[in-house]
Amino acid sequence: MDLSRFPRRRYTHAPTPIELLPNFTKALAASCPGGVGPEIWIKRDDLLGLFPGGNKTRKLEFLAADALAQGADTLITCGAPQSNHCRITLAAAVKEGLKCRFVIEERVPNSYSKEAGGNNFMFELMGVEAITVVPGGSDMGAAMSKIAQEVASLGRKGYIIPGGGSNAIGGLGYVACVQEMQQQWFDMGLALDAVVVGSGSSGTHGGMVAGFLGNNIKIPLIGIGVSREPIDQEPLVYKEAQAVADLLGIGKVPRDAVKSFGGFWQPKYSVPNAKMVEAVQMLARTEGVLLDPVYTGKIMAGLMGLARQGHFKPNAKVLFMHTGGLPSLDVYQDVVLGRTELKD
Repeated sequence: MDLSRFPRRRYTHAPTPIELLPNFTKALAASCPGGVGPEIWIKRDDLLGLFPGGNKTRKLEFLAADALAQGADTLITCGAPQSNHCRITLAAAVKEGLKCRFVIEERVPNSYSKEAGGNNFMFELMGVEAITVVPGGSDMGAAMSKIAQEVASLGRKGYIIPGGGSNAIGGLGYVACVQEMQQQWFDMGLALDAVVVGSGSSGTHGGMVAGFLGNNIKIPLIGIGVSREPIDQEPLVYKEAQAVADLLGIGKVPRDAVKSFGGFWQPKYSVPNAKMVEAVQMLARTEGVLLDPVYTGKIMAGLMGLARQGHFKPNAKVLFMHTGGLPSLDVYQDVVLGRTELKD
């Protein structure tokens, strides 16, 4: 697939590494059937450009380019408190000399605090122009449109980016990622049996589904839900994947190309659980690789849970997509260090 016809900014100047996790693989195997588990590899998209890395960088390469092409001077987006997507969008705006405004949705009541640290500290440090806080369940599209109208009243032009950068243009970032990985697998002589990715706002998962289809990759792509069960999540991913496919002109996405698992994100989005803490601690203490509590910690918990259930064949090569999120880790210190008792 030729992506060169789409405007694109470059924020990362080399492929992110794909690495074997030998110590983690050994530690996980001890709790798998027969003491043999999958061989775990990792794609380090936590090392992408735009401080301090993470999957939204890939989406912003296409979204920021589209904003600039339309003459926008202000990026407008939304997310939850401690939103990695908002932080990366702000970083892109700063790099491009644009202003940036957020709508923050308090999905957990009273959870936003300007003084909370983590991403909230970085919002202020990098100079977000304005933050509007709304209750959970608000119409985020309408709220961002209102901000765009306020920007227009100042004689400026806003560019609205949906939560997670999840639309067809943003999804191109993970089509590009799939192309990057395919070349890496070829160069490394690596034959994978599965790829595991987080499934939330659906942009990363949906973009990869379209990328797998367009590049004729038959490896199973497994989504781990971070906010919804499959019955609710998979239609969102399918819609995103088809939107990206339509933009690329690659035809119909098979419904069975979208596969996700739930059960690892409860009790609620962004609320910690014991399986997440185990995953964060295990990877940190076996490989020195850090995960975040909201996304990658629960995604890795899902991979570990599937391995323990015998979902993967013994010694199957499984690639984990590390999508970043490190700044919010600091906010959850007591939780991830086991000082707070949690339920599974």
